[in-house]
Amino acid sequence: MPPVFEHAEDHAHYRRPAHRDGVELYRAHILRHSFEPHTHEAYGLGAITEGVGRFRWRGGEHLAPSASLMLMNPDDIHTGQAATPLAWGYRMVYLQESLLTRLYGGPAWRFDAAVALDAPSATRAAGLIATLWQAREPLAFDSALLDLVQVLSRHAHRAPVQRDGAAPRFQPVIDYMRAHLDRTLDTDTLAAVAGLSPFHFLRSFKACHHATPQQALMALRLNEAKRRLACGEPPADVAAAVGLTDQAHLTRSFAGRYGVTPARYQQQLGTRPRR
Repeated sequence: MPPVFEHAEDHAHYRRPAHRDGVELYRAHILRHSFEPHTHEAYGLGAITEGVGRFRWRGGEHLAPSASLMLMNPDDIHTGQAATPLAWGYRMVYLQESLLTRLYGGPAWRFDAAVALDAPSATRAAGLIATLWQAREPLAFDSALLDLVQVLSRHAHRAPVQRDGAAPRFQPVIDYMRAHLDRTLDTDTLAAVAGLSPFHFLRSFKACHHATPQQALMALRLNEAKRRLACGEPPADVAAAVGLTDQAHLTRSFAGRYGVTPARYQQQLGTRPRR
């Protein structure tokens, strides 16, 4: 397995419970790695356990110090790296929106800020996520998951809003990208979908999504790759399905955004295809 991180102390781990679809656990200890712009189709809920993280989100730079909460909406494009010479440690749970609404009840959540300076809740959330990692019985896992959601609920708005400030004009563009991940897309085509001139489209899309169309397309491609890898598809097939050049391209791009290679990700989830 080739190294992914620049420093031996950098590491990231994933786990999915066998009994509960729509949940992914993640924990990381990052000193030098810089995560490229990426997204998750699920809520990213967690706590910073050490150091300070720096990330770009909705067009601005943000800091997440130790004992703070991380609260990401689905499809929020963001980056991530340590903000100080010390390592940045954090624990996350990625929850599909449908699961969260069933678990908590009521309409979908939305967060206006990706960082909440709430030390008691962050400490409690970190402990509950550690419990989720250790839980082997489904009832114990689900009970801890409900506790976590209830702890974080006070920071959520329940009035439905557009994701990431997305204007309705660009939803057809996102939908078109999702439907054509395996194709080479050009500015003129996407601008026509949006009903704009090419350069007006580029400016307006970036102002709305705080990412270029190419960054958004790559985020969607890697998010779909992550889903397919979790289902046990061979990495070479995944690369072709999402429009990447080859398996090496997938490996570089996936590791840059999620901190592990596709093979290591499948190994951690127990979904590596048999040879």
